[in-house]
Amino acid sequence: MVMADTESCSSRAVGFAPSQRRKQREKIEVYNEVLCRLRDLNIEESTFPAFEDELWAHFSRLPTRYALDVNVERAEDVLMHKRLLSKARDPAGRPAIQVRLVQLRSAMDGSQVESVHMKFAGKADAQCSDYPNKKRVHPPPAFGTSSDLEFVHNAKRVVKDMEVMFSAKPIHYRLMHEITISTNDKPKLLAQLTSLLSELGLNIREAHAFSTTDGYSLDVFVVDGWALEDTEQLRNVLVKEISKVEKLSSVRSHAINHVRELEKTGNKLNSSHVNMPGSGNDVWEIDTSLLKYESKLASCSYGDLYKGTFYGQGVAIKVLRMEHLNENLRREFTQEVNIMRKIQHKNVVQFFGACTTPPNLCIVTEFMSGGSIYDLLHKQKSGFKLPLLLKLAIDVSEGMSYLHQNGIMHRDLKAANLLMDENGVVKIADFGVARVQAQTGVMTAETGTYRWMAPEVIEHKPYDHKADVFSFGVVLWEMLTGKLPYENLTPLQAAVGVVQKGLRPVIPQHTRPKFVELLERCWQQDPSLRPEFSEITNLLEDLASR
Repeated sequence: MVMADTESCSSRAVGFAPSQRRKQREKIEVYNEVLCRLRDLNIEESTFPAFEDELWAHFSRLPTRYALDVNVERAEDVLMHKRLLSKARDPAGRPAIQVRLVQLRSAMDGSQVESVHMKFAGKADAQCSDYPNKKRVHPPPAFGTSSDLEFVHNAKRVVKDMEVMFSAKPIHYRLMHEITISTNDKPKLLAQLTSLLSELGLNIREAHAFSTTDGYSLDVFVVDGWALEDTEQLRNVLVKEISKVEKLSSVRSHAINHVRELEKTGNKLNSSHVNMPGSGNDVWEIDTSLLKYESKLASCSYGDLYKGTFYGQGVAIKVLRMEHLNENLRREFTQEVNIMRKIQHKNVVQFFGACTTPPNLCIVTEFMSGGSIYDLLHKQKSGFKLPLLLKLAIDVSEGMSYLHQNGIMHRDLKAANLLMDENGVVKIADFGVARVQAQTGVMTAETGTYRWMAPEVIEHKPYDHKADVFSFGVVLWEMLTGKLPYENLTPLQAAVGVVQKGLRPVIPQHTRPKFVELLERCWQQDPSLRPEFSEITNLLEDLASR
């Protein structure tokens, strides 16, 4: 069966990079195949009138990587994931956990697994592991594992030569536990879960972590180290221990909110420099041996940015070079970690953890496969059409509103620091110069990038969070035109023009009057006349609805 609305679903990717459109098509293909398989299996749920929409909603709320990784031959596993995520919506149902035995294919010598299999399954089942034409007693993992992938690759090769196939080693199955967990998504969740599993004596063989667009997590681990006959006991232990972790997180959240209330009332120590916990037991602390580096994305004077993986999940790794480390850089690193570990929002890049022990100083965040708004603009060499521009701008405005509500100024807002995920959601990145707003509500240090900098910052006058609103106005202009602000001037000339002559970017003719009005309000010389981001979000949503 082919989904009736394939064309309209494909159009969801319009306006994004070709690679994103390709991935969206692949997601639709997986959706169709899963739907067909569920109906072929006569799954009653798949016959319900609303099922097609519900299944597509399930795929849509998860990253494209989920669709590309899931084992479509086990379509019923998708239903299990869907049910767990639904259960996690109810506080009484969290954490939603499924534990089952799975069999991993392997072409290794059967002596390595035979004793384990026979101990649990008995001789008859153990014999199944010796013959490729026997059916599995237990299902394969929901996602591909290294041993399975190696087997599939080898199988394709040996089919070309029957003699090689008959002389190949027999296939063996190794039993392990697969743990699937769904709960409220939050920063450090993956690190907390992996730490918990290790404390229970489990060896993590595979890990797959996904975050939904509406704030839930789906984490899947394939583990050994637990008695095969005690699957239900393992689930009970996990429910108990993860509930403890969630209660602890709730306590921490209340503590953080208490500190923020103190900040608002002025009953707080100076927050311009915060001592980082140095203990390796800190839930934010990452063991760098668990990071896998894949490719370098960028370099600058202080360090390098890499694409990599952390327990199988794609991440960005920002590494500081020790030879350039000085007190200022150390303070900025400390401040960035201190801010990122306290914030979570759908429009702020998710923080996974950091290594704060020299010489391995690094910050690990989610990998944003869509690249930056700046890159996208300059690849297409034009601005965005208004509907797309407004969608992206609302994402940024909501993220900035969240930061300001929590007393955080970004101080370097520009298109290059706005990243997109594979679904086209914009998230604010790079908190290297961000600061918790001082007790007085104003700052004087010049920081940021001249072409986007508010005049009061350039002049070293006291400033507050409204400096970010000015920069946001320049970002809106960037997205409208696709140009570099003041492209015919040097950064210094632009700064002088902004301060001394009231220079602002030239707004194109025929721009919608309401949008022009918003730009001009964001650029007001007097910060008090600039709108708050909560108002900006409402204005953008109103424009988008017309």
